[in-house]
Amino acid sequence: MAEAKSNLNYTASFVLSKQGTDPQPYRWRHAVTEDGIEMEQLDQLNGPGREVIRVGDKVSYFESHRPPYSLASGYIIGPLPNRLLTEPRSLLSAYDFVIIGKSRISGKAAQQIRMISKDKSRFGYNLWLDQQTGLPLKINVVDLTGQNVEQIQVTALEVTEHPDPYFTRLETAAMPAVIQLPTQEEVKQKWQIEFIPVGMEQVKHTVRQLPDNGGPLEYLMLSDGLVDISVYMHRATDPSAASDIVARFGSDIYYSSRQGTVLVTVIGKIPANTANAIASSISVVQ
Repeated sequence: MAEAKSNLNYTASFVLSKQGTDPQPYRWRHAVTEDGIEMEQLDQLNGPGREVIRVGDKVSYFESHRPPYSLASGYIIGPLPNRLLTEPRSLLSAYDFVIIGKSRISGKAAQQIRMISKDKSRFGYNLWLDQQTGLPLKINVVDLTGQNVEQIQVTALEVTEHPDPYFTRLETAAMPAVIQLPTQEEVKQKWQIEFIPVGMEQVKHTVRQLPDNGGPLEYLMLSDGLVDISVYMHRATDPSAASDIVARFGSDIYYSSRQGTVLVTVIGKIPANTANAIASSISVVQ
Protein backbone atom coordinates (compact mmCIF):
# COMPACT_ATOMS: atom_id res chain seq x y z
CA MET A 1 0.00 0.00 0.00
CA ALA A 2 2.73 2.47 0.95
CA GLU A 3 4.72 1.77 -2.21
CA ALA A 4 1.64 2.07 -4.42
CA LYS A 5 0.49 5.30 -2.78
CA SER A 6 3.86 6.97 -3.46
CA ASN A 7 5.00 5.40 -6.74
CA LEU A 8 1.97 4.83 -8.98
CA ASN A 9 0.02 7.12 -11.28
CA TYR A 10 -3.67 6.91 -10.40
CA THR A 11 -6.98 8.74 -10.21
CA ALA A 12 -9.63 7.84 -7.64
CA SER A 13 -13.11 9.12 -6.88
CA PHE A 14 -14.36 8.60 -3.34
CA VAL A 15 -17.18 9.69 -1.03
CA LEU A 16 -16.69 10.70 2.61
CA SER A 17 -19.71 9.95 4.81
CA LYS A 18 -20.08 11.03 8.45
CA GLN A 19 -23.00 10.67 10.84
CA GLY A 20 -25.29 13.69 10.72
CA THR A 21 -23.74 15.28 7.61
CA ASP A 22 -24.25 15.04 3.87
CA PRO A 23 -21.82 12.77 1.98
CA GLN A 24 -18.94 14.67 0.38
CA PRO A 25 -17.51 13.52 -2.98
CA TYR A 26 -13.79 13.96 -3.74
CA ARG A 27 -11.40 13.37 -6.61
CA TRP A 28 -7.86 12.25 -5.77
CA ARG A 29 -5.09 12.28 -8.36
CA HIS A 30 -1.48 11.20 -7.91
CA ALA A 31 1.47 11.22 -10.29
CA VAL A 32 5.24 10.76 -10.36
CA THR A 33 7.17 12.84 -12.89
CA GLU A 34 10.10 11.60 -14.96
CA ASP A 35 12.33 13.40 -12.44
CA GLY A 36 10.81 11.37 -9.59
CA ILE A 37 8.80 14.27 -8.10
CA GLU A 38 5.49 13.32 -6.51
CA MET A 39 2.46 15.40 -7.45
CA GLU A 40 -0.97 15.10 -5.91
CA GLN A 41 -4.37 16.75 -6.13
CA LEU A 42 -7.36 16.45 -3.79
CA ASP A 43 -10.51 18.18 -5.03
CA GLN A 44 -13.72 18.53 -3.00
CA LEU A 45 -16.49 18.41 -5.58
CA ASN A 46 -19.57 19.68 -3.70
CA GLY A 47 -20.27 23.17 -2.41
CA PRO A 48 -17.98 26.15 -2.98
CA GLY A 49 -15.07 23.77 -3.52
CA ARG A 50 -11.68 23.18 -1.95
CA GLU A 51 -8.68 22.11 -4.00
CA VAL A 52 -5.33 21.06 -2.59
CA ILE A 53 -2.26 20.48 -4.76
CA ARG A 54 1.03 18.98 -3.63
CA VAL A 55 4.24 19.24 -5.63
CA GLY A 56 7.05 17.49 -3.77
CA ASP A 57 7.21 19.05 -0.31
CA LYS A 58 5.01 22.05 -1.14
CA VAL A 59 1.26 21.88 -0.54
CA SER A 60 -0.99 24.64 -1.91
CA TYR A 61 -4.54 25.22 -0.66
CA PHE A 62 -7.24 26.91 -2.75
CA GLU A 63 -10.46 27.71 -0.85
CA SER A 64 -13.35 30.03 -1.60
CA HIS A 65 -13.30 31.93 1.70
CA ARG A 66 -9.59 32.85 1.89
CA PRO A 67 -6.66 33.73 -0.38
CA PRO A 68 -4.63 30.77 -1.66
CA TYR A 69 -1.57 29.80 0.37
CA SER A 70 1.11 27.11 0.52
CA LEU A 71 2.71 25.17 3.35
CA ALA A 72 5.97 23.24 3.44
CA SER A 73 4.74 19.66 3.89
CA GLY A 74 5.10 16.23 2.37
CA TYR A 75 1.39 15.40 2.53
CA ILE A 76 -2.09 16.87 2.12
CA ILE A 77 -4.29 17.49 5.17
CA GLY A 78 -7.61 15.88 4.26
CA PRO A 79 -9.89 12.91 4.92
CA LEU A 80 -7.31 10.35 3.75
CA PRO A 81 -5.16 9.17 6.71
CA ASN A 82 -1.64 9.87 5.44
CA ARG A 83 0.27 7.94 8.12
CA LEU A 84 -1.85 4.85 7.51
CA LEU A 85 -1.27 5.01 3.76
CA THR A 86 2.46 5.75 3.86
CA GLU A 87 3.81 4.37 7.17
CA PRO A 88 1.41 1.67 8.40
CA ARG A 89 4.15 -0.08 10.41
CA SER A 90 4.49 3.00 12.62
CA LEU A 91 0.97 2.31 13.96
CA LEU A 92 1.80 -1.13 15.36
CA SER A 93 2.41 0.26 18.86
CA ALA A 94 -1.17 1.56 19.00
CA TYR A 95 -3.19 -0.94 16.94
CA ASP A 96 -3.42 -4.64 16.24
CA PHE A 97 -3.84 -5.52 12.55
CA VAL A 98 -6.01 -8.55 11.77
CA ILE A 99 -6.44 -10.03 8.30
CA ILE A 100 -10.12 -10.83 7.80
CA GLY A 101 -10.42 -12.18 4.26
CA LYS A 102 -11.10 -11.25 0.69
CA SER A 103 -14.04 -9.27 -0.65
CA ARG A 104 -15.11 -7.20 -3.66
CA ILE A 105 -15.35 -3.39 -3.55
CA SER A 106 -16.34 -1.19 -6.51
CA GLY A 107 -15.84 -4.11 -8.87
CA LYS A 108 -12.30 -4.88 -7.65
CA ALA A 109 -10.94 -7.78 -5.62
CA ALA A 110 -10.04 -6.51 -2.15
CA GLN A 111 -8.25 -7.68 0.99
CA GLN A 112 -10.03 -6.76 4.23
CA ILE A 113 -7.94 -5.82 7.27
CA ARG A 114 -9.22 -4.79 10.68
CA MET A 115 -7.36 -2.36 12.97
CA ILE A 116 -8.13 -2.61 16.68
CA SER A 117 -6.94 -0.15 19.32
CA LYS A 118 -4.70 -2.06 21.75
CA ASP A 119 -6.35 -0.55 24.84
CA LYS A 120 -9.83 0.01 23.31
CA SER A 121 -9.42 3.76 23.86
CA ARG A 122 -9.93 4.67 20.19
CA PHE A 123 -12.26 3.73 17.39
CA GLY A 124 -11.41 0.78 15.17
CA TYR A 125 -10.83 0.76 11.42
CA ASN A 126 -11.96 -1.66 8.75
CA LEU A 127 -9.86 -1.41 5.59
CA TRP A 128 -10.46 -2.89 2.16
CA LEU A 129 -7.32 -2.68 -0.01
CA ASP A 130 -7.14 -3.31 -3.74
CA GLN A 131 -5.76 -6.83 -4.14
CA GLN A 132 -3.67 -5.82 -7.16
CA THR A 133 -2.09 -2.54 -5.99
CA GLY A 134 -2.76 -2.24 -2.24
CA LEU A 135 -4.48 1.13 -2.67
CA PRO A 136 -7.47 1.73 -0.36
CA LEU A 137 -10.94 1.01 -1.72
CA LYS A 138 -12.93 1.51 1.48
CA ILE A 139 -12.15 2.69 5.02
CA ASN A 140 -14.74 2.37 7.78
CA VAL A 141 -14.26 4.00 11.19
CA VAL A 142 -16.23 1.97 13.76
CA ASP A 143 -17.10 2.72 17.38
CA LEU A 144 -16.59 0.29 20.25
CA THR A 145 -19.92 -1.42 19.45
CA GLY A 146 -18.92 -2.00 15.83
CA GLN A 147 -21.19 0.69 14.36
CA ASN A 148 -19.89 2.85 11.50
CA VAL A 149 -19.25 6.48 12.46
CA GLU A 150 -17.35 7.46 9.30
CA GLN A 151 -16.68 5.94 5.90
CA ILE A 152 -14.51 6.58 2.87
CA GLN A 153 -15.85 4.67 -0.14
CA VAL A 154 -13.92 4.66 -3.41
CA THR A 155 -16.34 4.59 -6.34
CA ALA A 156 -13.74 4.48 -9.13
CA LEU A 157 -10.00 3.78 -9.26
CA GLU A 158 -7.85 3.96 -12.38
CA VAL A 159 -4.13 3.19 -12.35
CA THR A 160 -2.28 4.36 -15.47
CA GLU A 161 1.19 4.07 -16.93
CA HIS A 162 1.53 7.83 -17.39
CA PRO A 163 0.40 10.75 -15.19
CA ASP A 164 -3.05 12.20 -15.67
CA PRO A 165 -3.02 15.06 -18.27
CA TYR A 166 -4.14 17.37 -15.45
CA PHE A 167 -0.56 17.44 -14.15
CA THR A 168 0.95 18.40 -17.51
CA ARG A 169 -1.26 21.51 -17.51
CA LEU A 170 -0.32 22.44 -13.96
CA GLU A 171 1.74 25.63 -13.71
CA THR A 172 3.82 24.84 -10.66
CA ALA A 173 5.70 28.15 -10.86
CA ALA A 174 2.42 30.03 -10.36
CA MET A 175 1.61 28.34 -7.05
CA PRO A 176 1.36 30.67 -4.02
CA ALA A 177 4.49 31.16 -1.96
CA VAL A 178 5.09 29.05 1.13
CA ILE A 179 3.94 30.71 4.35
CA GLN A 180 6.72 31.01 6.89
CA LEU A 181 5.04 30.15 10.18
CA PRO A 182 6.36 32.06 13.21
CA THR A 183 8.48 30.07 15.62
CA GLN A 184 6.83 29.42 18.96
CA GLU A 185 8.80 30.46 21.99
CA GLU A 186 9.15 27.52 24.36
CA VAL A 187 6.98 28.03 27.43
CA LYS A 188 7.08 25.96 30.59
CA GLN A 189 4.20 23.50 30.74
CA LYS A 190 1.80 24.25 33.60
CA TRP A 191 -0.53 21.24 33.39
CA GLN A 192 0.08 17.67 32.26
CA ILE A 193 -2.01 14.68 31.22
CA GLU A 194 -1.61 11.57 33.34
CA PHE A 195 -3.73 9.29 31.12
CA ILE A 196 -2.43 8.90 27.56
CA PRO A 197 -3.83 6.07 25.37
CA VAL A 198 -1.42 3.28 24.42
CA GLY A 199 0.73 4.22 21.42
CA MET A 200 0.03 7.94 21.75
CA GLU A 201 2.44 10.67 22.74
CA GLN A 202 2.41 14.41 23.24
CA VAL A 203 3.53 16.06 20.00
CA LYS A 204 2.69 19.73 20.54
CA HIS A 205 2.46 22.29 23.32
CA THR A 206 1.62 26.01 23.08
CA VAL A 207 0.37 28.74 25.40
CA ARG A 208 -1.70 31.76 24.31
CA GLN A 209 -3.10 34.69 26.22
CA LEU A 210 -6.90 34.87 26.15
CA PRO A 211 -8.44 38.29 25.29
CA ASP A 212 -9.86 40.63 27.94
CA ASN A 213 -7.35 39.45 30.50
CA GLY A 214 -8.80 35.94 30.44
CA GLY A 215 -5.48 34.42 31.43
CA PRO A 216 -3.33 31.85 29.62
CA LEU A 217 -4.81 29.10 27.43
CA GLU A 218 -2.58 26.02 27.33
CA TYR A 219 -2.84 23.62 24.38
CA LEU A 220 -1.54 20.07 24.12
CA MET A 221 -1.83 17.67 21.20
CA LEU A 222 -1.66 13.90 21.58
CA SER A 223 -1.21 11.68 18.52
CA ASP A 224 -0.63 8.09 17.53
CA GLY A 225 0.06 9.12 13.93
CA LEU A 226 -3.49 8.33 12.84
CA VAL A 227 -5.66 10.08 15.46
CA ASP A 228 -4.93 13.55 16.87
CA ILE A 229 -6.44 14.66 20.18
CA SER A 230 -6.49 18.37 21.07
CA VAL A 231 -6.61 19.33 24.75
CA TYR A 232 -7.22 22.93 25.88
CA MET A 233 -6.79 24.03 29.52
CA HIS A 234 -7.30 27.33 31.31
CA ARG A 235 -8.37 28.59 34.70
CA ALA A 236 -12.13 28.24 35.24
CA THR A 237 -13.58 31.62 36.22
CA ASP A 238 -17.29 30.94 35.54
CA PRO A 239 -18.98 29.11 38.46
CA SER A 240 -21.66 27.82 36.06
CA ALA A 241 -19.02 25.80 34.15
CA ALA A 242 -19.28 22.93 36.62
CA SER A 243 -21.31 20.51 34.43
CA ASP A 244 -19.75 18.52 31.58
CA ILE A 245 -20.57 19.39 27.96
CA VAL A 246 -20.48 16.57 25.42
CA ALA A 247 -21.24 17.03 21.71
CA ARG A 248 -20.43 14.81 18.75
CA PHE A 249 -19.92 16.00 15.18
CA GLY A 250 -19.73 12.91 12.99
CA SER A 251 -16.83 10.88 14.42
CA ASP A 252 -15.35 13.85 16.33
CA ILE A 253 -16.20 14.59 19.94
CA TYR A 254 -16.22 17.89 21.81
CA TYR A 255 -15.92 17.30 25.55
CA SER A 256 -15.61 20.08 28.11
CA SER A 257 -15.26 19.45 31.83
CA ARG A 258 -14.26 21.42 34.91
CA GLN A 259 -11.51 19.70 36.86
CA GLY A 260 -11.08 21.63 40.08
CA THR A 261 -9.98 25.10 39.07
CA VAL A 262 -9.18 24.08 35.48
CA LEU A 263 -11.61 24.04 32.53
CA VAL A 264 -10.52 21.24 30.19
CA THR A 265 -11.76 20.81 26.61
CA VAL A 266 -10.93 17.66 24.62
CA ILE A 267 -11.55 17.42 20.86
CA GLY A 268 -10.79 14.40 18.69
CA LYS A 269 -11.95 11.28 16.91
CA ILE A 270 -12.33 9.25 20.11
CA PRO A 271 -15.06 7.73 22.33
CA ALA A 272 -16.57 9.89 25.07
CA ASN A 273 -15.11 7.63 27.79
CA THR A 274 -11.60 8.31 26.48
CA ALA A 275 -12.20 12.07 26.42
CA ASN A 276 -13.45 11.86 30.01
CA ALA A 277 -10.41 9.82 31.10
CA ILE A 278 -8.02 12.36 29.56
CA ALA A 279 -9.80 15.36 31.09
CA SER A 280 -10.02 13.69 34.51
CA SER A 281 -6.28 12.97 34.52
CA ILE A 282 -5.14 16.60 34.21
CA SER A 283 -2.76 17.58 37.00
CA VAL A 284 -0.45 20.48 37.82
CA VAL A 285 3.19 20.05 36.77
CA GLN A 286 5.32 19.84 39.89
